Amino acid sequence: MIEVDNFVISFNSTHHAIKSEKRLKEEGIELRMIPTPREITASCGLSVKFEEKDLDKVKGIMENLVENEDISIKGIFRIIRNSKERTATKIY
Repeated sequence: MIEVDNFVISFNSTHHAIKSEKRLKEEGIELRMIPTPREITASCGLSVKFEEKDLDKVKGIMENLVENEDISIKGIFRIIRNSKERTATKIY
């Protein structure tokens, strides 16, 4: 049984996370800055958590940031938590 299903963008630097957070908010995306889940990487870092309803819009914005503003991301991940474990699946 799925309890939580959300999406996270993981970045290669804190600076890129903060810059992306600002741009996504400007575009009306509801998000939250969170520590990067350990299922994605064991290293410290910041990630942006957002809802599935914004997935296509977020992908488009992030593609633009990666191509035109030198933002580097580890990926966009779907996080699923059930009663036993939490898993991260890279979707972009």
